[in-house]
Amino acid sequence: MPSPNAPTLFDPERIKAHRTRAAKRYGDYDFLKARVSRELIERLEDTPRHFPAVLEIGCHDGTLTRHLAAHSKIDHVIATDPSPAMAHLAHAPPAISALPCSLENVPFAPARFDLATSALSLHWANDLPGTLVQVRQALKPDGLWLAAMFGAGTLTELRSVLSDAETELRGGVSPRLSPLPGLQDVAGLMQRTGFALPVVDTEPVTVRYDTMFKLLDDLRGMAEQAAFPAHLTSPLRRDVLMAAAQAYHERFSDPDGRIRATFEIIWLSGWAPSESQPKPLRPGSAKASLAAAVGGIEQSAGEKAGQGDDQA
Repeated sequence: MPSPNAPTLFDPERIKAHRTRAAKRYGDYDFLKARVSRELIERLEDTPRHFPAVLEIGCHDGTLTRHLAAHSKIDHVIATDPSPAMAHLAHAPPAISALPCSLENVPFAPARFDLATSALSLHWANDLPGTLVQVRQALKPDGLWLAAMFGAGTLTELRSVLSDAETELRGGVSPRLSPLPGLQDVAGLMQRTGFALPVVDTEPVTVRYDTMFKLLDDLRGMAEQAAFPAHLTSPLRRDVLMAAAQAYHERFSDPDGRIRATFEIIWLSGWAPSESQPKPLRPGSAKASLAAAVGGIEQSAGEKAGQGDDQA
């Protein structure tokens, strides 16, 4: 279960409502989800393993779920999503079972799954460390965790112009866009939550728009609009929006007049601990010293350089 001490930065009911409203037309706005889903399957190809039982967290309408269920390495997928409407769209027996469930809760028996995945949902978890611990516990020993989430470099342009416009016109800033973790934050989190052999990398994606308002429309269609508790924010005034749109065009447009929006995708992978995995050597167990190895390399490089100079 999620930690009772985790801060509530996002309103789970608002997250659910946003995803439920977006469910019917999510396919019109799923270009980032579709891109990440395809890449996740490509990364899965690098692992010569069979994954009979798979868990997906935050499945949206089943964009990734269907890719997983169709894969030759996978027998069955259980998918969860905060929105019952999204889970209903993903549910497709017998290969896919989907159920509504919060992002902070992984309600499955320990050591049940061979693979756990998530694509562009984890940034909404109030208790991300707790979610990752539960994922690790739900994996069988040597089970794989492979996921992608939005990182701190996402929508830097929009954050900048909204903050500047609101500061100038209102004398202060109200929370508008979700805070997101950086690469080092996620890397440290993977280690602290007990995953073995963790790997974290980042991929920037630039999307171009005619106007800032088209970007905002896409964010609503993706169910990515703000979900702060009501007491933490205030309505966004029209004059602030217009000033931000003008600043966006002036500061972040290309020569053809279209504006840029950056999305940073953080990829994370790790394994549930197992006795079969490689272990680091005990201190003092090496057969040769590092100094001797480095010295040999330096001498060899010097000799080759000298030979090259002679030939020149």
